[in-house]
Amino acid sequence: MSEWAWFDAELDTGLQLGLKVTKRIYEEETGQQKLVIFESAGFGRVMALDGIIQITERDEFIYSEMMAHVPILAHGTAGEVMIIGGGDGAVLEEVLKHASVRHVTLVEIDPHVVELCREYLPSVSRGAFDDPRSELIFADGAKFVRETDRRADLVIVDSTDPIGPGTDLFSAEFYAGCHRCLKPSGILVTQNGVPFLQGRELQESCRHLRRSFRDVTCYTASVPTYNGGPMAFGWACDDPAKRNPAVGTLADGYRASGIDTDYYSPAIHVAAFSLPNYIARLTG
Repeated sequence: MSEWAWFDAELDTGLQLGLKVTKRIYEEETGQQKLVIFESAGFGRVMALDGIIQITERDEFIYSEMMAHVPILAHGTAGEVMIIGGGDGAVLEEVLKHASVRHVTLVEIDPHVVELCREYLPSVSRGAFDDPRSELIFADGAKFVRETDRRADLVIVDSTDPIGPGTDLFSAEFYAGCHRCLKPSGILVTQNGVPFLQGRELQESCRHLRRSFRDVTCYTASVPTYNGGPMAFGWACDDPAKRNPAVGTLADGYRASGIDTDYYSPAIHVAAFSLPNYIARLTG
């Protein structure tokens, strides 16, 4: 990658997204994956892992808000949250906007991701790692959920795609581990790619999730740099009512929380579970 070049992120479907690079900031083989951080012409600073864009300053709020606020407000009384992955701190920052959240355990496999994002992308975590409610554990997420004695109201899986170190975070065994970490009526949400291009990923995840959870589906949001259509967030819970709260109930919870959002709203929350048929068939 050179100055004023283009960074081309290619999915395994033949579709490619190019971002114009205005400044090369950092590039390293971390031992876990290849990490690149650069300044782009239209999306601010960008981090990519193994050639796949993970986060941009410009549009991360969409992904982060939907990963955090949908399960928190659907649950209603979430105090203990576990995040698997998410070393950039963006989802952690959104979770901590809720005063009702007492403690967040963030489990990240690669310490370099956290170190480099704190140094070069501080705008996405906004001091979240220094919040006294945050606990950062460097460990393999799949192993952690199999062995830990901790229990959470929510487990949020902010993972890469199922390549490299992220592969295990899409397995039936991992989802079973997440289930054992959840309190009764706890909620699991996952990153499940762009169904139009990566339909098999969502389909396989839902099939594996059903081995452990009673209610499994997904919700969607459109994130510009995750190209190819709306992206899916996997949803799994043993209480089907958590998926269908009244918009008025969500609105009350949203106002009471005092959070400020740019994408999430109670109406968007409800609408996100209304799936196009081609996505609904993948979850069925």
